[in-house]
Amino acid sequence: MKTFSRFAATLFLCAAFNSASAQTKVVIGISGWTGFAPLTLADKAGLFKKNGVDVELRSIPQKDRHLVLSSGAAQCAATTVETQVAWNANGVPNQQFLLLDRSHGGDGIAARPGIQKVADLKGKTVAVDAPGTASFWLLAYILKKNGMSMADVNQVKLSPQMAANAFVTGQNDAAVSYEPYLSTVRASKDAGSVLVTTRDYPVIVDTLGCAPEFIEKNPQAVKAIVDSYFDALDMIKAQPKASYAIMGAAVKQTAEQFEESAKFIRWPTRQENAEFFERDIKPFMADATGILKENNVIRNIPASLDVLYTTRFAK
Repeated sequence: MKTFSRFAATLFLCAAFNSASAQTKVVIGISGWTGFAPLTLADKAGLFKKNGVDVELRSIPQKDRHLVLSSGAAQCAATTVETQVAWNANGVPNQQFLLLDRSHGGDGIAARPGIQKVADLKGKTVAVDAPGTASFWLLAYILKKNGMSMADVNQVKLSPQMAANAFVTGQNDAAVSYEPYLSTVRASKDAGSVLVTTRDYPVIVDTLGCAPEFIEKNPQAVKAIVDSYFDALDMIKAQPKASYAIMGAAVKQTAEQFEESAKFIRWPTRQENAEFFERDIKPFMADATGILKENNVIRNIPASLDVLYTTRFAK
């Protein structure tokens, strides 16, 4: 009888913990980027709820995600590391705690047949997203590494999806985009081809972060988000076809189409996540600040990079 009572009490405490955590509403700003799809899977497969956290995923363009954070309409957002730096430098704190993905060919520059190398982009019209976005950063980084700058190309401001769509219909000389939209270009036979990708320049790395005060007040909810993400990665391994179907549906792809897009993404293990936060994130952010400042994405380099991330949930 005592054993049963202890068991019942344990169940009650667990239920109470999960209920309290679930009452913490968390809005996460994301996009249709293939690398973020495990968050969608965690939502659609009920993994967030299973781990006791109430998450709403909200699709918000990258160029506007920091505005939603600053207004308090979202508590967390997924984006590239250098964008996290830019947000913080420009007065919108978002503390990173989870490595979501590394682009491995999932971002790139599409170009017309006559453009054979990066140097050939000089004087050409390039569709690229706004300053402070991953696409802008990738183009700025690649141009700099090839002795050029953003002033050497004519920029047309288009989102990654619109840039890819415009390119395959014959608009602009080049376009910066990412998966699943970059596959539109890969499938196009006459428009052009993908000139360079993050296999050549592996500088698109995505993290999830939340407002520092939210993390401080709700560590259990943040841990539940991390656990749910890795549960989603486990589900992808155990049930790949079902997982691809769920994740693909969110971006209007079949399971097969999504699986093809996912080949250009690397999702981390827990160990890789821990190593990134312990070893890699700070040097990466330090390298990014110079290019961001050169391109007026930030006016001042943050006084300290240490406050831009936490390792407490990385293991």
